[in-house]
Amino acid sequence: MPQYWLMKSEPDEYGWDDLVAEKEGTWDGVKNAQASNNMKAMKKGDQVFFYHSRQGLEVVGIMEVSEEHSPDVTTDPDRWVVVKVKPARKLDKAVPLKEMKQNPKLKDLAIIRQFRLSVAPVTESEWDAILEMGGG
Repeated sequence: MPQYWLMKSEPDEYGWDDLVAEKEGTWDGVKNAQASNNMKAMKKGDQVFFYHSRQGLEVVGIMEVSEEHSPDVTTDPDRWVVVKVKPARKLDKAVPLKEMKQNPKLKDLAIIRQFRLSVAPVTESEWDAILEMGGG
């Protein structure tokens, strides 16, 4: 049974279109213990929302974990990890953070409670609510 996640990236540094162009991306540079632990918990096939942070502040697409964690050689490989992801599909409609905050089904969503967390778990009911908001 797949798990659900949300990963944030600044679109001017690495956005949805960059991932689509690459066909598979390495999610690196995460230097937060909780976010890194979340990446270590990811399994191949898990579903992940791609969230544009700073600019846009919205969920724009769905990725799939294509390779489980390995050391992040771009930083401290003994401490931090990367995962590989592939684009699954763009949402019909981007889902802004402002709208997610107004949805009572998402009141406990990790990125609302811990807005600085860049890699966060999403429950199945939260996943379904965001999918519905994004056009199904």
